[in-house]
Amino acid sequence: MARNSEVSPYVGKLSRSKVFSKKGLYKRQHAAAPAAAEPAASTKTVKVGGKANGESRVVPTARAPAYYPSEDVKAKKVSRKSIKPTKLRSTITPGTVLILLAGRFRGKRVVFLNQLPSGLLLVTGPYKVNGVPVRRVNQAYVIATSTKVDISSVTVDAKFDDAYFTKEKSATRNGTEAEFFKGDKAEKKAFPESKAADQKALDKQILSAVAQVPNLAKYLAATFGLTKGQHAHLMKF
Repeated sequence: MARNSEVSPYVGKLSRSKVFSKKGLYKRQHAAAPAAAEPAASTKTVKVGGKANGESRVVPTARAPAYYPSEDVKAKKVSRKSIKPTKLRSTITPGTVLILLAGRFRGKRVVFLNQLPSGLLLVTGPYKVNGVPVRRVNQAYVIATSTKVDISSVTVDAKFDDAYFTKEKSATRNGTEAEFFKGDKAEKKAFPESKAADQKALDKQILSAVAQVPNLAKYLAATFGLTKGQHAHLMKF
């Protein structure tokens, strides 16, 4: 009988450390690692005849090559690698409703707008419906549904690029040692008003497109989940 029963295909009930302990593998006697060999000496002392010569000299153990290359700098190899754009899944098109599988908003449904140069997907809740702001997600962590929103009339501003979502790095550390022991928390930065205005302007266009389809707003507001016996890979969305 297997010591580690499977919960699902290729997923064991016990961790690797638990199986190691259960099998008693720690009782096994392991051969000691061979001692590291001492590095060979790079020089040696040679006796030289004649008192005027000092009677001994230190010479290298390995003889130097008789000929040297004219150019001792190795030529750099030409890199043949190139940055290729990330291929978008055929099921993901502008307006497709996606289900997020990871992150803060896992289980939420969002509307796909376009693909950014980095390969990430630009999506929005919209925020007024389910609280998901405009953000970037990896297509590996979404499920594409057959539901679509007609966003042909929606204009996505060019400002929504990868640089728009990068966080500013502070030049100093989060706090000093004295502040840490005192227990003072760092002041939370206020959300930029410009980004809040961008969110409202984008949501206004999306909400007008969502309102044209009955019950679509309720569908976007509902959280996705699976019950016992349901398998995502066997379901059609």
